[in-house]
Amino acid sequence: MKRISILVCPQALASSVAIPLEMISAADTIHRLRHRQRQPGLELKTVARDASTLLSMRGGLLLQPTADLSDHTQNAMVFIPALWGNPRAAVRLFPEAADWLRRQYAGGADICSVGTGSYFLAEAGLLDHRPATTHWRYFDDFAAHYAAIKLERKKFITHKDRLYCTGSVNAVRDVMLHFVEQLFSSAVADEVARHFMHEIKRSYESLLLAADPQDSHHDELIIKIQEWLQKNYPRDISMQTLSAEFGLNVRSFNRRFRQAANQTPVEYLQEVRLNQARELLKHSNLSIAEVAFAVGYHDVSYFTGLFQRQHSVTPNAYRRLVRTKMFNVANPAS
Repeated sequence: MKRISILVCPQALASSVAIPLEMISAADTIHRLRHRQRQPGLELKTVARDASTLLSMRGGLLLQPTADLSDHTQNAMVFIPALWGNPRAAVRLFPEAADWLRRQYAGGADICSVGTGSYFLAEAGLLDHRPATTHWRYFDDFAAHYAAIKLERKKFITHKDRLYCTGSVNAVRDVMLHFVEQLFSSAVADEVARHFMHEIKRSYESLLLAADPQDSHHDELIIKIQEWLQKNYPRDISMQTLSAEFGLNVRSFNRRFRQAANQTPVEYLQEVRLNQARELLKHSNLSIAEVAFAVGYHDVSYFTGLFQRQHSVTPNAYRRLVRTKMFNVANPAS
């Protein structure tokens, strides 16, 4: 079971703690319902200096931490909340956090800071010679005290080497959808987006946070097959023929693909095709039948059913929704 933890302290903004907790918890629930799994697949923790102490956070919210820094369990992901008031003062009051963050990062954790939570990463030395951002009000202070960090003043999100920074509480929602897709699937991320975001199209994609399938595993042969499927998805594809072309029998092909990509070749191809279909529905005036044909489905009823199962709306309904919510650059009043 993967553990995901949120570092908490009295100066933390409660909203920046609640958003990661709620979105990941919702994603886990959606995933379990879809796969009929009773037990949670993730363990969510709030980590403080002392788990026995009730924290009074900004706004008067009381929080009982569920773990403390003496717990050396390795996390898959760690979130650092935004801080109210002077962030350097908050970091000085919690110096133990730096060592804990360094251990978690060295053990393989992805770490994401919200707003001025980036001061914790900076103090731990993890952002040196890497890009970062923070709340706009503290740009000058951050740059003055952490000269080795490349401060990106015009970006709401930065990421490099498993370290993510967001400039605001709102921006963390985009990163959360990226993490949900990494942990579960794009379909689960879509459903979480419908519950937590105004936009039905996940905006993190425009911020270049979409996960490259090649980054999720290191099986070079399967990477080549994925690349082939991405380029040839409109074709009539036989998995038996495809496996033979890459020197595998069907059984080995399916087993190896699932082991590497955590899904079958057919599921992967469907995902590629449906992603392309969403773009065509949003940006083109092709009919539903033409969209289906363009992405490799000759049976429009089958395509419609598959799309609805994956996205909980029909292709026509999806098109109406995204076009209603799209901002028209040429006509800002639209």
